[in-house]
Amino acid sequence: MTRAQGARAQMALGFESVYGTAPAANSFWKMPFASTTLGSEQPLLNNELLGYGRDPLAPVKDAITADGDVVVPIDARFLGIWLKALFGAPTTTGGSAPYSHEFVSGAWSLPSMAVEVGNPDVPSYRMLTGVVANSINWTMQRSGLVTATINCVAQGESKATSSAAGTLEELALTRFGSFNGSISREGSLLANVVSGQITYSNNLDRVETIRSDGKIAGADPSIAALSGEIVVRFADTTLLDQAVSGAPCELVFDYEIDASTKFTLTVHSVYLPAPRLPITGPGGMQATFAWQAALDDVEGVMCTATLVNDMANFDNPS
Repeated sequence: MTRAQGARAQMALGFESVYGTAPAANSFWKMPFASTTLGSEQPLLNNELLGYGRDPLAPVKDAITADGDVVVPIDARFLGIWLKALFGAPTTTGGSAPYSHEFVSGAWSLPSMAVEVGNPDVPSYRMLTGVVANSINWTMQRSGLVTATINCVAQGESKATSSAAGTLEELALTRFGSFNGSISREGSLLANVVSGQITYSNNLDRVETIRSDGKIAGADPSIAALSGEIVVRFADTTLLDQAVSGAPCELVFDYEIDASTKFTLTVHSVYLPAPRLPITGPGGMQATFAWQAALDDVEGVMCTATLVNDMANFDNPS
């Protein structure tokens, strides 16, 4: 008897043309991932009725919830698929590679996806439909692997013993490393940074209507949010002075292998709180700035994500 192992698991992703309806077979990408909790669950409600003795009556099924996280590499190609899910279709420039894909915050509608998670050894394939990307977060640091956690909300899940995704389109994986990362403020590299953390959220609103199939009717984007933390060695008062003044600044979080392979998140208006400056011992002092972003009056958006790679678009393979 074979047993399911994570090493044999696979994930397929395709964009839907109709919410909740998976695209045809052979229209899916084979997606790399480090871990996932994406799936559906249906809890049981304890039966509260009395009069039948001390032993309880059978439980009752509750509503179905389909959601979860996917931990993915921050890379030059697959990241564009997730950025399209988070921000909507990009504006792409370039007649040939390298192409520059510009994603902006604030879209009123987001594309939905079908995501199939499979364990071929069992076999078991779970197709989630109506999947909408809710948030992304990642950490920048001096060393270590660079991964992002994508949180998703789905409409429902169907189970099968064979894949419905067909032949998957495979892309070469080109990962960014911590060594490729940098953080800039107002066009200049920010010095003495120990780490940075970024979280963007669409704050999806589940449309929980009464249906015979127990699924939600949709997941609508609400007011977006972009925030994070910057931890710096206390060597100057640049960030502290800005926090005290209350003025915004532009922060740029960047990964670059070369001019043809890079990812940049530009946060146009960042506000910093005035932090404490703890002294915890004889070593160096650090300050943590829990920043927040807002709509920039000049750019007209809160943030711009730019991915430069050799892909012309992020449409479903055919």
